Amino acid sequence: LVERGHELFLTGCSSCHGVDGTGTDQGPDLVGVGAAAADFQLTTGRMPNTEPNREALPKPPAADDDEIDALVAYVASLGEGPPIPDVDDPPGDLALGGRLFTLNCAACHSSAGNGGALSSGRNAPTLHGADRVQVAEAVRTGPGPMPVFGPETLTDRQVNSIVEYVDYLRDPDDPGGLDLGLVGPIT
Repeated sequence: LVERGHELFLTGCSSCHGVDGTGTDQGPDLVGVGAAAADFQLTTGRMPNTEPNREALPKPPAADDDEIDALVAYVASLGEGPPIPDVDDPPGDLALGGRLFTLNCAACHSSAGNGGALSSGRNAPTLHGADRVQVAEAVRTGPGPMPVFGPETLTDRQVNSIVEYVDYLRDPDDPGGLDLGLVGPIT
């Protein structure tokens, strides 16, 4: 799998990330970013990014699942980094996730997970299109301007609780009134 990933990397990624993954002026060093970062970037379609000086935006993945698995295995082989998180073990707690989301995520992604503008001129994306694993991967790897929340900051249970809460935000309880895009309710 790593060998297949290396072949794919050489043809599709090396022009920006270098033939050995150590980066160029067009793309960052991938040594030690781990499987989680590679999986997040590839499954969300942020990579490949055809305009390296522009914010990588989510789009349909350019590779199929088998190719992504191979590329992730290769990037993970470049050095230790965060693995793809197990979002079910340990189980998350919805109430705890809500508190942690409010404290750590809402300032950028909004209280409803709809995303928002950042002071740096970039955007915090909506979370409604991300799957559970992608949410955990983003927490652990800090894509773009997002900070990294490593295990010394948030435990696996806390990350999985945030995942539960973001999942809840896709279809939250509706107490009535107009929700105004999940920023209500407005009576």
